[in-house]
Amino acid sequence: MADIFDVIADGTRRDILRLLLDRASAGERGTSVSQIVHELGTSQPTVSKHLKVLREAHLVSVREEGQHRYYSLSAGPLDEVDDWLVPFLGEGADEFDPAAVTLPESAAHAADVVGRAAASAKHALESALKKLPGR
Repeated sequence: MADIFDVIADGTRRDILRLLLDRASAGERGTSVSQIVHELGTSQPTVSKHLKVLREAHLVSVREEGQHRYYSLSAGPLDEVDDWLVPFLGEGADEFDPAAVTLPESAAHAADVVGRAAASAKHALESALKKLPGR
């Protein structure tokens, strides 16, 4: 299996994850390939290729209904990203001076996107858990 950081490094895959997150937050129980193609303006073969990588990394799950497949976000593997980031945000974070670190623009953008995706996934999971009976 590919390293989670390699998987989320691709912009199209991040766009797919964001779309799935947004649709799940809106109450959707899955998103079809054709909906993803339409929303992202990307070709079906490209979307299918990226969904395969995301499935293999366990970042998405698929539900089949007849000839249709519906994809949903599975945020669990993002815990590895979260675990990697926590030491930078935990104790001693007050001593950390972000201005002292210069990242290439692409790395800074990737870090921003990963952070936002992790926060959004955490929020979606917490929201889903609140909706469970007995909570």
